[in-house]
Amino acid sequence: MAETTIVTSSPLGQHLDKIAEAQQVSYLVFNKKKIELVAKISIGRESDNDIVIDSKLASRHHCIIQKIRDAYFLKDENSTNGTYINGRRIPSDKYVRLNVGDKVTVGSSNIVMA
Repeated sequence: MAETTIVTSSPLGQHLDKIAEAQQVSYLVFNKKKIELVAKISIGRESDNDIVIDSKLASRHHCIIQKIRDAYFLKDENSTNGTYINGRRIPSDKYVRLNVGDKVTVGSSNIVMA
């Protein structure tokens, strides 16, 4: 298999450097509390979730945040009222990458990625 060299001063190399330097999500803020991220966090109304949302608009097991490689992703677990990132509803049962500053809305609660 042939090897490829990317020169960092090339446009592609500069683009890849910017991606590598981008801030990674490392924690979230919920109810003014900083919560460190782990491999998988469950969110919902039921008490067995890592983050419990006290709202009838939240499903019992609403969504998850999961680390895949070096990034965090959000997946709606077929919730009744949907999960939103920055005001946009995400597709059910699909992983959507989270970025620093993203606001996740579950029911009437907001979770900010930081």
